[in-house]
Amino acid sequence: MKKLISIVLIMNGISLMADPIYISGDTVTADKSRIMAHLQFLAGSTQARYDENVKRLDECAAYILTEFKKFSEDVEEQKYMVAGKEYKNVICSFGPRDGTRVIVGAHYDVCEVQPGADDNASGVAGLLEIARMLKNKSSTLKYRIDLVAYTLEEPPNFRTENMGSAVHAKMLHDQHIEVKAMICLEMIGYFSDLPHSQEYPVGIMKLFYPTKANYIAVIGKVGQGRTTRKIKRSMGRNSEVRTISLNAPAFIPGIDFSDHLNYWKYGYVAVMITDTSFYRNANYHEKTDTISTLNIDKMAEVIRGVFGAIMQIAD
Repeated sequence: MKKLISIVLIMNGISLMADPIYISGDTVTADKSRIMAHLQFLAGSTQARYDENVKRLDECAAYILTEFKKFSEDVEEQKYMVAGKEYKNVICSFGPRDGTRVIVGAHYDVCEVQPGADDNASGVAGLLEIARMLKNKSSTLKYRIDLVAYTLEEPPNFRTENMGSAVHAKMLHDQHIEVKAMICLEMIGYFSDLPHSQEYPVGIMKLFYPTKANYIAVIGKVGQGRTTRKIKRSMGRNSEVRTISLNAPAFIPGIDFSDHLNYWKYGYVAVMITDTSFYRNANYHEKTDTISTLNIDKMAEVIRGVFGAIMQIAD
């Protein structure tokens, strides 16, 4: 029965629908030198940005805040307490102040003492670069875009109310704020062209999906397939990196392994954009998760694709 369900879901993930596609009409591209600078600050330090090292987390939050302020006047910190310690989400907004929101988020903390280049300095670098690409776009946007850098996504806080994304999602719900969609950037920097470099949670998926780890994935849950496919196709139109999509139940391992799960809790449409994490990257949660293992060229293309998808959603 599980295999049959997987086949149906996979076919759903690659089915075609006639949605309008945003194609960038300007020359906005991701700046690889800036991406590398962000990675160096976040993952190049000997001080790990994990839950017990609040000083390092604060340094990262301050860096993100400073970078956001270069491109928007609407930047704030969302502070909260856990076990007597203060932690911070950092939020940068574009578009109409009171408009329905599109949330784009990435966590900046790591699991224990390790560099966390792919997990998730890559996602935060993408978030910061998207902020630059959105500069001067506010007046053209129909929706408000909030870029959110989260803290405390990693264990031991994962799946608890301590997650920065849990705090943020609850705030949106409690204040009855409308959200059109949430996009989670979770590990977007590791790629391989080697045969059989890509694994899957269900073996039969190899019959339908690539066996080379040279693509980016858009992951959503059952019932939100239209948004997932729309984002996939928009990214594909705006990026040189192949994009695939999958909608599956959260019980499939990996489907809800990031901040988007906290938005599902409140009924928001949310997807994860990912290089598939430990299904291809053996450096996951290891000291070997370093900048040198990342493909900056492909990262830049993924970021360009995400920007195109955001502009389509917010148009």
